[in-house]
Amino acid sequence: MKALWALVAVALAVAAAPVAARAEGSGKIKIGVLSDMSGAYADVVGEGSVAAAKLAVEDAGGSVLGMPVEVISADMQNKPDVASSIARQWFDTEDVDVLTGGGASSSALAMQEVAKEKKHIYLITDAASSDLTGKACSPFGIQFVYDTYSLANGTARALIKQGGDTWFFLTVDYAFGQAMEADASRFVTAAGGKVLGSVRHPLGAADLSSFLLQAQASKAKVIGLANASSDTANSVKQAAEFGIPQSGQKLAALLMMITNVESLGLPVAQGLTLTESFYWDLNDKTRAFTKRFQAAYKPERVPTMTQAGSYAAVFHYLKAVKAAGSKDPEKVVAKMKELPVDDMYNDNVKIRADGRVLHKMYLEQVKSPEESKYPHDDYKILASTPGQEAYRPLADGNCPFVKSQ
Repeated sequence: MKALWALVAVALAVAAAPVAARAEGSGKIKIGVLSDMSGAYADVVGEGSVAAAKLAVEDAGGSVLGMPVEVISADMQNKPDVASSIARQWFDTEDVDVLTGGGASSSALAMQEVAKEKKHIYLITDAASSDLTGKACSPFGIQFVYDTYSLANGTARALIKQGGDTWFFLTVDYAFGQAMEADASRFVTAAGGKVLGSVRHPLGAADLSSFLLQAQASKAKVIGLANASSDTANSVKQAAEFGIPQSGQKLAALLMMITNVESLGLPVAQGLTLTESFYWDLNDKTRAFTKRFQAAYKPERVPTMTQAGSYAAVFHYLKAVKAAGSKDPEKVVAKMKELPVDDMYNDNVKIRADGRVLHKMYLEQVKSPEESKYPHDDYKILASTPGQEAYRPLADGNCPFVKSQ
């Protein structure tokens, strides 16, 4: 009988060994960039975000605590089921330590749930939904770059001050667009303005004419574009074809990045007001990073705020691993929130208890062709807002784990 129990013990130990090995992880740090590599947002995230993450690894020395750092990537196609499936596979069988990216907010919300379940850190750099640090928050989720609240805060308030007190929203029909419209509507009504209506369009719709005609017919002073990337670019381009801006209605690009501005060209995009947390031409540090990014990615492209955010997120994560003396997720996320975020565009920035990185936000206006003096000289900085004022107050977010502390 003793011999039988000995054999059983050996068998159990052998069976448990792979599980224990996975729990301890491999002798490396593995970062998974899961983003939109081929769809509507590929230009503003995608391979550029992978290149930026690799630059952060390079600046961290290529290894931390004697462990080499590896970056892998995959296309989640802006589909929540695909995103969650890849994230689960990476955590369960490929020893991925930390997830970054996200693409569309619907996909990021699905990834957040998997990371929370598996107790792995998720660095949110692509997605904008403020729910990611609100009702869908996670103790392991850190949201860099922006969110719908901060974008609406900057742009909507600025346009209301200029007299844009009636709004109509052209909204992409998924989690991000709905959150953006809701946040912007709150700012409009709180400032005494009125929302006259909204219309929703599918992600990646090529023909937006029927939606734009409804917005034009509303007679609203401002048409709020609660969409992003190629959808925003198409909205602006087709609105110009219908003569909407020329007739006096303002377009408010609630999420627009420099690649979208440059795809439109300054003659079409000039005068647009937008909010971002990063501009390549802010200072010597951002310009130096841009040169390295162009060499690593595409010489003709400057980094978007999401791509720069990929660098910032990975660099801060690796700094926290070193400071924690471990890659244990609970220890690392605690250290990330303890240490200031300090890199080529963050200067002593704090991470709040709900995972919100309190970046400064910049209100920008697209220059006219005459104002632009050199390549990519696209923006005038109109104002800046400290992170403590730009983002939703912690008490208003209804983050469950913060409320329970």
